Amino acid sequence: MRVRLIFAAIVATTVGFVLLPTPEGAAQGTEVRVLVSNGMKAAMEERAIGHPLALPFHSTAAVKKQIEAGEGFDVAIITPEAIDDLIKEGKIAAGTHAELVRSELGIGIRAGAAKPDIHTPEALKRTLREAKSITYPEDGASRGYIEKMFERMGIAADVKPKIILAQGSGPATESVAAGKAALVITLFSEIVPIHGVEILGPLPGEFRYDIRFAAAASASAKNAEVAKALIHFLAGPKVVATFKAKGLEPL
Repeated sequence: MRVRLIFAAIVATTVGFVLLPTPEGAAQGTEVRVLVSNGMKAAMEERAIGHPLALPFHSTAAVKKQIEAGEGFDVAIITPEAIDDLIKEGKIAAGTHAELVRSELGIGIRAGAAKPDIHTPEALKRTLREAKSITYPEDGASRGYIEKMFERMGIAADVKPKIILAQGSGPATESVAAGKAALVITLFSEIVPIHGVEILGPLPGEFRYDIRFAAAASASAKNAEVAKALIHFLAGPKVVATFKAKGLEPL
């Protein structure tokens, strides 16, 4: 099929434009709506010619609720588990699903701050106990795992008074940059873009954990061909460097 380059999309500022070919017959000028998990935010930005992209960012849980409530979209970029649920509910088109990337769950600290030891499970346990405050996203895909980790370590009661739940990964990480919280537990991809915060490291040993992200098309996409082309592009080699630069590892 002959193609024409009709929009550019989804690249970090370090890379610039990447032109995405879409089918000659695809409608031009219509906004393509992509619902994106916060974990992918740093790697996504609009660069549109002919097909503008609407890119609202929310937690996977919030995106899933929006879709279940009937919000219109063309592509969703969220966790594979959420996509599987939405396929069963008839909200996402079966067969359009492509797994894209994963991001490690880790600890972020204020840039320049003293670096506590988290290299072993016992060291992490000690660091969490001694931290003045700990923040993480209230509605993040990793919250359940984080709180189970506290229980497994036997420190849930100790850290509970120190926890500052934030409305989203951005506010959580920014609170560390501002000195309002000592540690943030979130994805590398949610730490990397925030000025004033640095990655201390991944969770060690038995607590190591990552979150995966996938893209899939709406069962009622208004721009189905463009949606499929976008998913194919995101799963391809041209965006690997961009993803890695933003704390994401292609699958």
